[in-house]
This record gives sequence, C-alpha cells and structure tokens, in this order.
Amino acid sequence: MRIGFDAKRYYHNHTGLGNYSRTLVKDLKRLYPELDIRLYDEKSFSRTFRLGRKACEDGCQLFHGLSNELPFDLLRGAGDMHRPRTVVTIHDTAWRTFPDMYHCVDRKIYDFKYGHAARYADCVVAISESTKRDIINFYGVDESRVKVIYQPVQRMFYEEPSVAKVSGVGDAPYLLSVGSINSRKNLMGTLRAYARLKPENRPRLLVVGRGRDYEQKCRQYVKNHGLERDVEFLGSINTTDQLHAIYRGAVAMLYPSFYEGFGLPVVEALLSGCPVLTSTVSSLPEAAGPGALLCNPTNTDEMAFQLQQLVDDAALRERLARDGAAYCREHFDPDTLTRQMYELYQSLL
Repeated sequence: MRIGFDAKRYYHNHTGLGNYSRTLVKDLKRLYPELDIRLYDEKSFSRTFRLGRKACEDGCQLFHGLSNELPFDLLRGAGDMHRPRTVVTIHDTAWRTFPDMYHCVDRKIYDFKYGHAARYADCVVAISESTKRDIINFYGVDESRVKVIYQPVQRMFYEEPSVAKVSGVGDAPYLLSVGSINSRKNLMGTLRAYARLKPENRPRLLVVGRGRDYEQKCRQYVKNHGLERDVEFLGSINTTDQLHAIYRGAVAMLYPSFYEGFGLPVVEALLSGCPVLTSTVSSLPEAAGPGALLCNPTNTDEMAFQLQQLVDDAALRERLARDGAAYCREHFDPDTLTRQMYELYQSLL
C-alpha cells in the first residue's frame, strides 16, 4: 500500500498538529513496515493546487491530509489520472467556535479550504466525538463519512521520564499550566482562581507556553495582584523529555480551556501521573475521563474551590493521578489508535 501524506506540519510544527503527524507516521512505519509512505513537504501554492497531481504521478493509492486540508486538484480528480482515495484529519473547528481569535479573512480561508476537504474527502477523521459533532453541524457532512480516531500521544509519556529536573524549576511544589497563551486556553481564568488560594500553602504556578497580546494581559494581571514571586512564565519547552519531567513533578495541571479539538496536554499530564483540573466543555471530558476534576471555565468560584481541594488533599491527588493514567492507557493506547487508522485505510481500498 502506497500512502501519501501532507507532511508540512510533520516537518515544521512543534505543537499539537506536528506531534499528531509525527506520532502517527512513525507508529505506522513501526507497526506496518511494509507500507510505502511518501511524505510531501510542499510550499503553500503547490500544497494547495498541485500536490494531488504529484501524488497521482507517484502512484499513491491513498492520500491523507494530516492537518485539516487536502489538495484541491486531488479532490477534483487530478485530470484523467487515477485518483487516490482521500482521508483528511480535522483537529478542531476553532475558527467557527471561537472566531474572535481569528482575523475575518483567515476565517473565510479556513472555512473554504477545510470545509471543502471535509465535504469531498472519502473519509473524515475527527480526533474526538466533540469535533465530529462540529464537523457535521458546520459543514453538513454525513455522519457515516466521519470516523473518530483519537489523537495518538507520543510514546515517551507512557514511560518514566529520562530527565529528572527541568532547569530553573527547582524542588518547591508547583502547579502547572501548559499550552499556547491565548484567550481560548483561558490562562486568565487560571490566574483568577490561583489568586484565591490560601497564601500560606499556595504552590508556585509555572506557565509553559507563549502568546502575544493575551500573554501581556496575563502578565499585567500577575503584577497588579502582587503575584510576581508566585507565578513564573517559562516560555516554550520544546523537548518532550523535559515536558514529561515537568508534568511528573507538578502538584496538578490546570487546563480550563473554553474549547479544544482534543486536549492533548490533559492526556499527557494524566499519563505522566499528574492530576488535572480541566473544563466541562467541548472534547475535554473525553480527554480527561473520570480521572480529573471538571469545572465550568467561566465560573471562577467553582474553579478556585476545586483548585483548593487539589492543593489541600493529597489522597484526592493520588486517586486522580491513578485513575487518570489508567483511563488514558486504556483509551489512548498508541498501538490501538494506529491499528484503527490502518484498518480505515484498508477499508477505503
């Protein structure tokens, strides 16, 4: 079986989309070494309008758009050449569900490109049941054409961390926030809840990630509320072993996001034995399962109460860490998810 992959984010993205692409392709190679895999790293115009013909000329039987889109010429059939079967993975519909984060022109482009792929692909892979519902609702895709295959988690998170500490973290207890710093991730909600913790036993809060204007607003909130000695912005941590280690050392991770296609940091934290407080909305209950505390991300009182519980109750943290890891190992086993994708490919051919 010869499969072509749009590998732009495989090579150039170091967050969720890149991790998805690399983990899936590497696991396919490991479990199915007989596969003939072609990775296409094309410039923007060629990726959109010429890549389909290239995949046809290379004899690809199937083409998988790993990040929301497919080449237009492939969906039109690429002339009179044999057309590969097509799969597109849709990760979320944030430009629809959280439009304030996107420029109007970008929203129109995403709607056109991603909506076109969703409507014309032979199969759409959604990375959660929540994303599946969004694809059906926003783009009118028949439910029978949308298959949920959860996002695979990098294999390292199933193992003991290879790095004992992260430089600058130290030994003092800390809470953790991981993710891009933007309004959808709701770091401001985390900070408001954190500010209400009892000062006498309040761990530090470490913030992993970067942002722009929203990050500056969060930093200003920290300054205005006298939290500068308690809240530390670490920026990005680009090595998986360091991120794994920082999860392992945390008292808990706080992830009260307003919307996620899957919620990868929640699963990474739980697999690392880190208790999680996350949201009741979108895909986050799917990612967290029964091994996490869930809160309304708009309700600071509720979030602060649950956060105080996590800080005060070691037995609760231990139970959540144990149950969360067990849930994630059962539902997000990378070999199982890779086999599900391979079986989908076979069914299309």
